[in-house]
Amino acid sequence: MKKNDLVVKVAEKTETKKQAQEIVDLIFDSIKSALKKKEPVAIAGFGILKIKQTKARTGRNPKTGETIQIPAKKKVSFRPAKELKELVK
Repeated sequence: MKKNDLVVKVAEKTETKKQAQEIVDLIFDSIKSALKKKEPVAIAGFGILKIKQTKARTGRNPKTGETIQIPAKKKVSFRPAKELKELVK
């Protein structure tokens, strides 16, 4: 499912597709804003999105075998809710 498909689904319950687009955009903007502030986003029955910090580590270039230093970075992690896990079993 793509964002546009989601807009179409929301439009089935709203008056216009433009209104549905605004709703979907507002939801995604709110999620992005919370993650930017390093706040977790918990959606009941769906899961939790949060920012995790990875540590710096030593890696290896698979092509040359050369040892390289991989810097620490932040990434978004998702932990699905129990209901979602059971749904996709």
